[in-house]
Amino acid sequence: MDSLPKSRLLRFVERAMVLARRAVARFSTRYSRKRFTLRQHVVLLCLKVKKTTTYRDLVDELIEMPRIRDALELDSIPAPSTLCKAFDRLEMAVWRVLLNISLADLPLNGIIGIDASGFERAHASTHYTKRTNLTIQQLKTTLLVDTAINAVLDIHVTTTRKHDTQIAPQVVKRNVDSIEVLIGDKGYDDQNLRQLTRDHGIRPLIKHREFSSLHTAWNARLDSDLYHRRNMNETVNAAIKQKYGAFVRSRRWWKQFRELVIKCVVHNIEQTLTLFRPS
Repeated sequence: MDSLPKSRLLRFVERAMVLARRAVARFSTRYSRKRFTLRQHVVLLCLKVKKTTTYRDLVDELIEMPRIRDALELDSIPAPSTLCKAFDRLEMAVWRVLLNISLADLPLNGIIGIDASGFERAHASTHYTKRTNLTIQQLKTTLLVDTAINAVLDIHVTTTRKHDTQIAPQVVKRNVDSIEVLIGDKGYDDQNLRQLTRDHGIRPLIKHREFSSLHTAWNARLDSDLYHRRNMNETVNAAIKQKYGAFVRSRRWWKQFRELVIKCVVHNIEQTLTLFRPS
C-alpha cells in the first residue's frame, strides 16, 4: 500500500491538515475528552464539502479509506453527530483564519477582482420549484479573487439585497495590504469607493456607468487587457458552484455563512495542489 502513488484526495487531506495545524489548537479546552482533535474536525469538514456529501456518507466512506485515516491520525471513526456538533462549535473566526492561511504559499500578484454571485439557501430541484411556484431566497456572496491564480482572498455574505457599492468598502478595508489594482464592473462605480482605494494606494480599475459621452470616453481609456482579468471572478464563482454545489445545506443563516467560507478554503487548497502538483 505504501508503494502506491498519492491520490489527489490524499494530497488534499495532507495539505488541509498542515493548514489546520497552523490555524487551530489541538484541543478546544483542557477539559476535552481528547478523542478527536480540533484539527481533525476541521479537515473532515473540509473533506465533506469537497466531496459534496453528508455527514453519514462521509463516515461510511472513511471506513474504507485507511490511507486517509492515517493522514488524519484517526484511531477511530467519529459519529456523524460528532462532526455536526464540531461544525456548530467552530466559529466563523476560525474559518476566516484558515482562509487567510490557505493563501500563505500562493504567489499572489495584487491584481484583484471583485464580483458578487448568488447561492441557493435550499436544495430543491428546478422541476419542483416550478411546479410549486416556490421562490427560494439566495445568499448574496461577494468574492475578492486574485486574478493570477484564481484564489479567493476574502468573502462577504449577506441575506439582504445590499448594493455592491455598500459591500465593497468593507471588503477592501480588510485586504488593503493584498490589493494593488482593484478590478470591478459598473456595479462598483462609486466615487466613495474610488477615493477609498486611492487613499490606500490602490489603483481602481472600475468601469463607469455611461450617463454621458465623457463616461464613454473614460471607459474607452481603460486598460482592456488588465480589465478583462475580471472574468476570473466569474470563473471562480462558476468553479465553486460546479464542484461544491450552488447551494448551502445548512438551515440557519450563520451556518450557511460558514459553509460558504469552507467552500472558499477548499477551493484555495485545490488551487495550491494544482499549482504545486508533483512532477
